[in-house]
Formats: sequence, structure tokens, C-alpha cells
Amino acid sequence: MTFISRGCFVLSTAGNTMVFSDRKSVSLSGFLAAIFILQVSVLAALLSAEKIGPQFLSISNPTYGETHSKEYCAMYDICGERSDGKVLNCPYGSPSVKPDELLSAKIQSLCPEISGNVCCTEAQFDTLRAQVQQAIPFLVGCPACLRNFLNLFCELSCSPNQSLFINVTSVSKVNGNLTVDAIDYFLTDTFGEGLYNSCKEVKFGTMNTRAIEFIGAGARNFKEWFEFIGQQADLGLPGSPYAINFQTSIPESSVMELMNVSVYSCGDSLLGCSCGDCPSSPVCSDLKPPPPHKNDFCSVRIGSLKVECVEFSLAILYIILVSAFFGWGLFHRTKERRPTSSMKPLLNFVDEDGINYVNVQKDEMKVHAMVPQMTNTVQLSIVQGYMSTFFRRYGTWVARNPTRVLFSSLAIVFILCLGLIRFEVETRPEKLWVSDGSKAAEEKHFFDSHLAPFYRIEQLILATMPDSKYGKSPSIVTEDNIQLLFEVQKKVDGLRANYSGNVVSLTDICLKPLGQDCATQSVLQYFKMDPENFDDYGGVGHAEYCFQHYTSADTCMSAFKAPLDPSTALGGFSGNNYSAASAFIVTYPVNNAVDEVGNENGKAVAWEKAFIQLVKDELLPMVQSSNLTLSFSSESSIEEELKRESTADVITILISYLVMFAYISVTLGDAPHWSTFYLSSKVLLGLSGVMVVLLSVLGSVAFFSAIGVKSTLIIMEVIPFLVLAVGVDNMCILVHAAKRQPLELPLEERISNALVEVGPSITLASLSEVLAFAVGGFISMPACRVFSMFAALAVLLDFLLQVTAFVALIVLDFLRAEDNRVDCFPCIKVPSSFVESDEVVGINQRNPGLLARYMEKVHARILGLWGVKIVVIAVFVAFSLASIALCTRIEPGLEQQIALPRDSYLQGYFNNITEYLRIGPPLYFVVRDYNYSSESRHTNQLCSISQCDSNSLLNEISRASLIPESSYIAKPAASWLDDFLVWISPEAFGCCRKFVNGSYCPPDDQPPCCTPDEGSCGLGGICKDCTTCFRHSDLDNDRPSTVQFREKLPWFLNALPSADCAKGGHGAYTSSVDLNGYESGIIQASEFRTYHTPLNKQGDYVSSMRAAREFSIRVSESLKIHIFPYSVFYIFFEQYLDIWRTALISIAIALGAVFIVCLAITSSIWSSAIIILVLAMIVVDLMGVMAILGIQLNAVSVVNLIMSIGIAVEFCVHISHAFSVSCGDRTQRAKEALCTMGSSVFSGITLTKLVGVIVLCFAKSEIFVVYYFQMYLALVFIGFLHGLVFLPVVLGMIGPPSRCVPIEKQQEVETTLHCS
Repeated sequence: MTFISRGCFVLSTAGNTMVFSDRKSVSLSGFLAAIFILQVSVLAALLSAEKIGPQFLSISNPTYGETHSKEYCAMYDICGERSDGKVLNCPYGSPSVKPDELLSAKIQSLCPEISGNVCCTEAQFDTLRAQVQQAIPFLVGCPACLRNFLNLFCELSCSPNQSLFINVTSVSKVNGNLTVDAIDYFLTDTFGEGLYNSCKEVKFGTMNTRAIEFIGAGARNFKEWFEFIGQQADLGLPGSPYAINFQTSIPESSVMELMNVSVYSCGDSLLGCSCGDCPSSPVCSDLKPPPPHKNDFCSVRIGSLKVECVEFSLAILYIILVSAFFGWGLFHRTKERRPTSSMKPLLNFVDEDGINYVNVQKDEMKVHAMVPQMTNTVQLSIVQGYMSTFFRRYGTWVARNPTRVLFSSLAIVFILCLGLIRFEVETRPEKLWVSDGSKAAEEKHFFDSHLAPFYRIEQLILATMPDSKYGKSPSIVTEDNIQLLFEVQKKVDGLRANYSGNVVSLTDICLKPLGQDCATQSVLQYFKMDPENFDDYGGVGHAEYCFQHYTSADTCMSAFKAPLDPSTALGGFSGNNYSAASAFIVTYPVNNAVDEVGNENGKAVAWEKAFIQLVKDELLPMVQSSNLTLSFSSESSIEEELKRESTADVITILISYLVMFAYISVTLGDAPHWSTFYLSSKVLLGLSGVMVVLLSVLGSVAFFSAIGVKSTLIIMEVIPFLVLAVGVDNMCILVHAAKRQPLELPLEERISNALVEVGPSITLASLSEVLAFAVGGFISMPACRVFSMFAALAVLLDFLLQVTAFVALIVLDFLRAEDNRVDCFPCIKVPSSFVESDEVVGINQRNPGLLARYMEKVHARILGLWGVKIVVIAVFVAFSLASIALCTRIEPGLEQQIALPRDSYLQGYFNNITEYLRIGPPLYFVVRDYNYSSESRHTNQLCSISQCDSNSLLNEISRASLIPESSYIAKPAASWLDDFLVWISPEAFGCCRKFVNGSYCPPDDQPPCCTPDEGSCGLGGICKDCTTCFRHSDLDNDRPSTVQFREKLPWFLNALPSADCAKGGHGAYTSSVDLNGYESGIIQASEFRTYHTPLNKQGDYVSSMRAAREFSIRVSESLKIHIFPYSVFYIFFEQYLDIWRTALISIAIALGAVFIVCLAITSSIWSSAIIILVLAMIVVDLMGVMAILGIQLNAVSVVNLIMSIGIAVEFCVHISHAFSVSCGDRTQRAKEALCTMGSSVFSGITLTKLVGVIVLCFAKSEIFVVYYFQMYLALVFIGFLHGLVFLPVVLGMIGPPSRCVPIEKQQEVETTLHCS
């Protein structure tokens, strides 16, 4: 559901910073050293530098390179070192030198443009080669970019014409030797622009970003890039040891020239790059990303008013319908009405031909014994006839054997309740809200089992309070706030939890990518998580410096040796203005386990509970005292809060039950005189009815428990309320029908007549409700499916108990009252002398009350007016058509805030997540059964470097990231495959290396080649004989063979990244490839990581998932490779992809089921169609109210819509049934139906639901208020208006024809009939 979406934000937060498959971190100290190449030049150095000054060295000075001509050097050889080990060139000009054959071959291998004489010694070239090897892994995927980049520094270091475009402008003394301190480098704009354009889109997959972010500080043009490269670095920091001033114009009268070596386009035919690294390549011109999808709704413009086509069409339809209806009404207005008597059903009988009839007599008509009479009888359908016969016989039998019926029915329920022995409650969110056959669930299981489960997230968000005057939050990046954050961190580090007698701390469970440091995401990482470093590093100024240089400055590297992206530790800023951030975001990634067997996450859960308690007890007051806000969450917070929610509203539910019970007791009883109140009240009967409802719920729960279906806590709260609201109606209708019967009849006949009168409509309503609820069992979400199943069985059991146990209770209560026994204390009998005889007569008879008289004298008469009918039809049709238009505005989803208690601490947390986070959830594209063998094309169909297919997976992802507004993909994917192919490339000579014996040889700056205590690592030592794994001749078109791939892939995944080779896969891709069984040439599972754009609304989550799946399907079909997208929130949002389809199909099935039941019982298509029409209008109107109130469409609201059909049936079938058994014209029959059942529908159905629903508005859980109070309250009002206003008008105008048949019979009983 919605719960995990919180984790998504957090997970992305951690993932974006930690470059370790979003599950494991990576030591990217190599990146720090790799930045050296950004300013790599001739790399001369100065030891104990003594500045001479930034003077321009005159050409006339014979000491320093006075000649600027061909075959002449501006700098030659190395004259010193800086204290940090960086070498410095000699500033002396000299003629170029012819190298020996070996040096010439070396230079040619790196700088093919240079031949003949050179201006560099072997030591200078070795330094150049050692430094550029750090940049090659970033750029080798784009040969044109790499060649241009190498040419820039090859010309600077070794060009024989160096003096033509290099001018030494400043020198320094080192140990008495002059060394270069600054130079001018003259080159053309053409070369600068060509170099930049060929490299600007090259991707650095490990960090999901462009390589220019690392080797050019995100430069937007070549001048910014050169300015960054030319900065002179301070001691110990990466960069050039001397200043390089790039110039694109030559001073007047100068003999110097602009360096203009050939520059290669990234789309070059020989050195061309992939489409991902070079979107402008002609090869990629036909593969441009599709334009952003725009939701262009059809609209019609009327003057300055723009109306959507749907709304315009509905308006036209409304005008046509109302006009047609008005015309039809005028045509029939002059039709003469036939005078017929107003009748009421009493008895049914079967004539000689076996046809069922119901005898109907006029009000106040006195009929004497044995007098021939012409009476109107109603011909019933076959089913209704059988039902009437059954209910007559059954009612007589129950009245004679109430005790037997009562105890036998209760015995059956008690036997069912034995199933409660196996009662279990399901509280795990993934088991409640995710279907077993869910595609997302299967993909998650595959991902977790083959790659790695996502880590657990604990998070704190500290934020400043908005200014009261301007409403803007001030910056949180202040010294006091950072010191406060250190105090918070100290308490978190000191937290200890107990798990099975063991002490658990954060360091015991946190994610440790490399070493012993937790991968905590916090701005404190810029100080190595050590408060002692705050002042030493420069305080707030250092933090602000790191916001812009987090990838390059050594002091900005985190304690876990990875760069920390400030956007993951700060919030509430715009663009890259990190210093204006108004929130600190602290994330603690914790190791996770699949946890299918046992409790592998027990330690983490125990620590999380202690963490939440610490925040509540200590951290929250501490932060609030500093005038900041604090929101927080842990991985287990949602589940714990849901458990609390399940019991939070128990009191509210109980009050709702008590209110309905009190109302039932009042409405069931009559008190014609206060002196007989204790006899006429029905408190005991009402309480018994409530017990019947509870027993039906217990029976339902017990039955499903017996067959192994787990219950949910919400079932125990909602279903009793729901069944009580439904069951109360039938109780009121049964009691009112029994009290309407003449007292002159024996009790047996009164009970049987009451069942004959209302039994068919009660059966119809109950069966419709059961079927409508059962339709919810087809919903895939387990919680809603189980809820629907439990509710359907509970309603069925409630109906069966009502027509058995409750009818028996009615008989016993009538006998009690007639025997003058006190309600609630039936053992106490009141002497007859204390009760007036006329009062006793009225105890069990319902005289026409105020409501009944209103229905007869006011309501029915007003609805009979022609003008009122037109207005009613016009208004109701208008609202239904408007609701159809509004339905398009209902959004799918379920906001996290609604799913939790109102007082939950997660409410503020979710609000802050939406407000402050600037990163979306991580997105993985998982490839199944990747065939890496030489015979397969899969490798080129997946990768995105040179020679990969232009429509490869990674190229397609890169193109999709260019249109994030529709693809929801924020950036290109991190590719283990690209980095592996680069890592084994001969050009990346510092990466894949082997010892003489063929075993893996690490880069020169890693053990055993270089020990940590060495100040600098030389080229000698144990690794001096290491060679690259492959020569170009060993590879097939730069691709490894099957054997080479199989052998070197584990090397790559275990290789640590470092300065000499930043492409090492350990940490970054450790869990990106499933090596189980890979020896066969098939990799069962591998993933390519990217990120979604920030997702703030439920609709964004649904749309992003739909976009990712559509993208994967398209690419899978194109490449014939099984690819699927995965993100941690997909499993809970999958239901919303087709929630509209599920809702419409379920509603259609429910309406169809009700129609079949109505048709089977009434045998009237006409009557059944009218009922379905009204039910459909009720559902549509309810959806219109949902749109107005902003209620989202989800499994809960879909179940409510389906159940609303069952509940709405009660507002319709009783009126419709009364109409069908009345005689006269349609208007008279509609009036008779209102007189007979109107008061019962209003008091027994509308008010009973209303009093119970209103109490729910005081619930603590927002989900109760929104989805049960608001929706059910709307349903009650809409159902009441349709049942007692719209339906009588429709029946009075186009109702089914009368079934009255005049027959002659002998009437023996004199009676008087009142309309009530």
C-alpha cells in the first residue's frame, strides 16, 4: 500500500549518496585521486617552494625558454618536487629531443599524434602516463572524448613544438632549482569546443551522473572546464601543481601560435561514441527520445470559455433528456387517470388454477361475513408466490415454537464459533495489501533472492520553523544547528537496545560498505562524524565549501570513504543553493534480510523500537528547545503504527454500537402512555438484536478461521458496525410489520402476515447485499478481499438469524407484553389491575405516528404534483451526469497520512518528506538470463559504451532520462556492464592487471602494490611486472570471449576502486550481479540502477510505475530480452495501475448480481431495471461526492462502492415491493408504497445508519473518518433521497403496470385498514 512509499524517499536518499547498488557503499577515495587528472598537465613539482613572483618571462631572457619556434621546448625535464610529492618541470627552453626507440613506442601508444622529436623525458612521460590513467576509466567508453582529452595533455607535455603555444609566466625555487610555477597555454576555440562537446554527455555510470561532473566540476562550456583544470592546487589537494592559464588568442606582435591539433567529434565514424554518450551523433538522430506525453484532453471552446468534451457532451445529453422527458410528460399529462382504491396487502391465497394472489381492501372499508364482494387482488410472480406461501407457513410454525427455533439457531452458531480456536490476526503490511499472484510481488521476490534485499531505513529530519512574517524558513546551516546535530548523533551512537539478552548498538546493525564506519547520510560526514574536526576544518564555511566540492576535496570525503551528495543530507533548498537549505536529513541505513524464516531482523527491530523511544523522550525536547522541528521514522514504524491504529478507535466503535442500540430500543418500542412504558418498550428485544448481529460476526470469523483464513483487526471493528447497520433495518421492518397487523388476529397470524408482507423484500435486500459484498472477494488485495468475504458471510448469517432467532424473539416479546411482563425483567409480572384495558390493547400495535402521517399527508402528496416530478427528475439526472464528469477527477492511491492515526508521529514525517526531499526513489532495471557468450548479441544490446547498439537498454534509459516529466527517470543508469568492459579495456591499463603467474594484480595505489604507510606509491615494488589483462589482439572487437568474461567478472566485482582505477566494482556492483550458475554462460539476474524523479503525490507513484513498466515492455520486445523494472514501492502501488478497471468491473458484477436476484424474485424485468437504474445512480453520485471531497480511489473505496450497492438496495426494494403489491394507477400506488414502507425506510434504515455513522467522525484514524464516516454518510443521504424521493417519482411515472386482478370472493372478517 502506501506505507512503503516513505521508505522509497528515504531509500533514494541513501542510495544516491552511497554509490553501492543502493544497498552497499563503495570506497570512492579513488574518485578523489581521479580528479587529479582534471588538472593534469606536465605535472612538475616544487619542494619547499620559494616564489620568485608572477612575472612574465621575457623572450629576450636567455635563461628561460627564450625561443618560441618549431622543434623547441618551453619546459623540459623535472627539477623538483612539492612537499606533497607532485613533480615540477624545469622552466628552461631547449630544442626538442629525439627519443630512443622504446620511449618513442611508449609515447606513440598514448599520444599517436606525436612523432619524431619530443619535449619530455622518460620520467616526465611516466608521470604523465600514471596520472592520465586515473582519467581513462571515466572516458574510455567514448573513444573520441578520450582521444581529445589525451591530446590536450600530450601536446602540453611532449609536443616537439611546445614552445609555440606554451609560455612560462612564473617560476619558483625548489632546493636552489628553478621550477615552473605558472604557464600560458594557447589553443584554438575550435579545439576547446570540440573537446568539450565530445565529452559533455559522457556518462559515469557508477555515480549515475556525467563524467564532466568529476573531471570538470560540471562545467557548462570549455572555458569553465579549462578554468577549473588550470587552478593551482594547494598542498595535499588534488589538482595541478602550478597554474595553467588557457588562452584562445595570441598577443599582438607575438610569434606564438594556437595549438590546433585534430579534434574528433563524438559521432566520428572511427572513434564514435555510443548514443548514451553522444546523443547528437548522426547514428542516433533517428533515435531521439519521444516528445513528452501530454494529457491533451478534448475540449470545446465557447467564446472565452473552454469546456472539456466529456462535460460538454454530458451537458448536451442532459438538455436532450430533459427536453424529451418534458415533451413526454406534456403528451401524457392530458391522459385521464383511472380512479382506483388505495389498497394494502393482507392475505394471500391460491385459486383453483394455482395462481397466487394477495387480497387488498380499501382503507376504512368494513366488510361483513359471507357477503359477496368484488375485490382487487395482486397476482404475484411464481417465486414471490412460493416465498409468500413459505413465509406464511414458516411464520405460523415459528409463532408456535419460538423457543425451539431460538435455541436451535443459536446452537448452530455456537458450533460455528468453535472455529475461533484457530483464530489468527495478520498484521504484516505486505500480507495485507499485496496479492499473492502480484507481478510486483514476484519481481520483488526475484530481486531479493537473486540480488539483495533493500536495506532498512531509520531517519531524522530537523527543520527550521517558517518566519511568522514572511512564511519563509531560514537556513539551517548554522554553527549552533550543526553543533546540535553533533549532540543528536552522540545520543544515537550511545543508544543501546536489548535483544534476547544481547546488547545491540547502531554499529552492530548498520550498513558498513568498507571498513568499520557506518554509511550514515548526514552533513556531519563532511567532518568525518567527529566534532573535533568541526573547528579544525573551518566550521560552517567548510560545510558550505563541501556542498560544492564534495567529489573533489579530500576533507569532504565521508568517514566511510565515499562522496556525500549534499542533496541527500539537506532539504528545503532550490536548485543547487544548498546553503539556503532549511532542513538536515539524517539517514541510517541498516542491514536487512528477507526474513522469510525465523527472525533475522530481530536485532534491527529491537534497536528501532529503542530509537523511536529515544527520539520521543530525549531528542524531540532537545531539538524543540532550539526552535527547530523534528520528524522521525524507522523501518518498523509503519507496522507498529498500524497495529496501534487497529485498537485506537475501539472506544469510538463501541460508542457507535451503543448509540445504535439505544436508537433501536426506542424505535422498536411504542409508549402510548407512560404508565405502560415498561411493557411497551423493546430494550430487551433491541439488545437481543444486537447480540444476534455479534453472533453472526463471530460465526463468520470462526468459519474462516477454521479453514485457515487469517483475520485483520479492522474486521473486528468495521464488520460488526456494518452488519449492525444493515441488520437493524430488517429488525425495524420486521417489528413494524408485525405491529401493523390487527390485534383481532391471533399472534400466529400476525407473525405470518408480517413475514408475508416484508419477507420477500427482506430476502431480496439481504441476498443482494450478500452478493454485492461477495463481489469484493474478487479484489486482489488480501485485506479487502478477506474483509469482503467476512462481511458477506456475516450478512448472510445475520439474515438467517433474523428470520429465525429474531422472529422467535419477537414472538416471545409480544407474549411478554400481552402477559403484562416488564421489559428487561420478564420474570416480573404487572397485575392487570394496574394497566388500563385500552392501554394493553395498544402495546403490540403500531398506530400511525407522526412520521407515517407526514409520509401520507405531506411527502406523498408533494411528490405527486406534476411540477415537483419534473424538478425531481431534472435535479437528480443533472447531479448524476455531473457526477460522471467529476469521476474523471478521482485520483488513484491512498495517502500515507490517511492510513495512520491522526496523532501518529509519522504524520509530520510524511509531510516533511514531501516538503524537503529532492530525490526520488531508486529504480532498477533487472535483466534476466543475460547470455554473455561470444555467440550472443546480448552484451551490445545492453551496454552503452562505444560499439554498443544504438537502441541498447542503457542507451534507451539515457534517452528516457532526457524527458523526466513523462518517463519519471531522473538520470542515466549505473551500469556494471559498461564499467566491466571499460575495466578490462587495454586503454584502462591501471585497472585489469595480472601478475606473471596470471593471478589478479591490483592497481599500483592498493595493497600489496602500495602499503598504507607509504607516503607515495612508486612504480616499482612487487607489482612492477604486472601487465594488463588483455591486448587489443586478445579481444574480439573490444569484447571479451566467453572464457575471458567468465574469468574476469569475479575479478571486477572484487576490485576496489581507487585513484589509479575508479572503475573497480567492489561495493558499487557487489550485489548487482547474481553469480550463481554464471559459469554456464548465462547470468540469471543483474540490475542497472537509476532513480525516479521526486514523487510527491500518490498519482506520481502510480504514473512512474506505469511509465517504467511500459518502457521495460517496449525495450524487452525490441531486444528480445526479459527486462523488468523494480523499485521498493512498486509492490504496494501495483494495485492502482488498473484500479479503475477493477472498480468498474466489480460494480458491474455487483449490479448484475442484484439484477438477477431482483428478476428471479419479482419476475419483472421492468421493476428490476428501475431498481438497477436507481442503484447505478446512487453509486455514480457517491463517486461524484468522492471527487468533491477529494477521496481517492483505492481498494478500500472500491469495497465501499461495492458495499454501497448492497446497502442502497434497502432504500429501494422495500418501496419497490410495496409498489408492486398495491393497486390503482401509478401515482396512487407510489403514494401507497410511501404510506406503507416510507416511515419504516426512514426510521428503520436511514436514521439507524445515520446515528451509527455520525459517531465515526470522532475516530482517531483518518481512514475511518474519510472512508467510513464521509463515504457512508454520503451514502445514507444519497440513498435516502433516491429511495424516498427519486424512486417514488420514477415509479409514479414509468413504474411497472399493476398486477391487480378483480375477483369475487366471500369475505368473512370485518376489519379496518389504516395507512401507516
